[in-house]
Amino acid sequence: PPPGGAGGAEAADAGAGAAETPAKPVTLLVIQDDDYDWPRILQGATLRDGRGIRVVQTGWTAIEVHVSTYSTAGCCVEVSRPAKSASGAQGAVQRYPATVQPDFVLIRNEVKTPTFDGRGLLSGLLFAGIPAMNSLESVLFFCERPVVAGQLQRLQRRLGAEVFPVVPQHFASSSRSLMYGYTFPAVVKVGSAHAGAGKMRISDHRQMSDFRSVLEMMPAEHCTVEPFVKGESDLRIQKIGQHYRAFRRMGISGDWKTNTGTSIMDEIECSDLWQRWADEAAAMFGGLDILTVDAIVEEASGKELILEVNGTSSGLHPDCADADNAHLCDLLLDRMNAALC
Repeated sequence: PPPGGAGGAEAADAGAGAAETPAKPVTLLVIQDDDYDWPRILQGATLRDGRGIRVVQTGWTAIEVHVSTYSTAGCCVEVSRPAKSASGAQGAVQRYPATVQPDFVLIRNEVKTPTFDGRGLLSGLLFAGIPAMNSLESVLFFCERPVVAGQLQRLQRRLGAEVFPVVPQHFASSSRSLMYGYTFPAVVKVGSAHAGAGKMRISDHRQMSDFRSVLEMMPAEHCTVEPFVKGESDLRIQKIGQHYRAFRRMGISGDWKTNTGTSIMDEIECSDLWQRWADEAAAMFGGLDILTVDAIVEEASGKELILEVNGTSSGLHPDCADADNAHLCDLLLDRMNAALC
């Protein structure tokens, strides 16, 4: 038939039908096995190009990663089960085990803990070049606490101790180089100590000698030492994108590790100085979208000292979790749009 005839109309109708076919959704891999329901949080969300988002929420222990550079399959993640908190919300994977090809990754759990080391899995995602929030490179750096502590000391040298006060530290690559010469009591942290594990209070040089003999049994482990600060309270400064919160934690159990004993944690106003701490820390490792700064208020002087910074796995206060997860969701969509559209 001529171009304007029935055949042309049928072709136009077919083209219109093809144009209306929904685009394939992107796959978001969320590593968070301990809390929150990301399929529900992101239900109905789309990218700016109209593509939907399929959410796969699981934990480090439930995945394996393989990547081929010579195949169109690219990065494949074998997921044995969903996260305990994940629902079967619309758009989520419904059957497990499942093989998924993530387009973007959100990591909200620690890669390395006292009982698990997921750096091999993280290396696979890095090998594949999957975009993520925070960046996978920063997540890898946060697997080694001394690397983060070194960045904090660098910030203090640049900004000054009045603006960015960091607790003084000693690093030793092994028991043979453990030559701490500062004040006692002190706190030793073995390897990348996490959530109170791997930390010990040392009263004097005799106890330090005993500890050194224990460290000899762990030839592959490094340690850091810092003066013990008797605190009247702890501070946590949280930054999610451009949203800030500050919390004060008071221990009530008598445990010097206030993050493991019983404590009361209340939200307080975030001062300009604390906000600057978070902003300066957010520039580390190419930029951090999610972070918390932990500090201690010395009991005798009221002086505030920064202890550490936590990255993408920073936990949320239960009273603020819904609002903060909404902030995370908005920021995540911004980052996914920038990377995938």
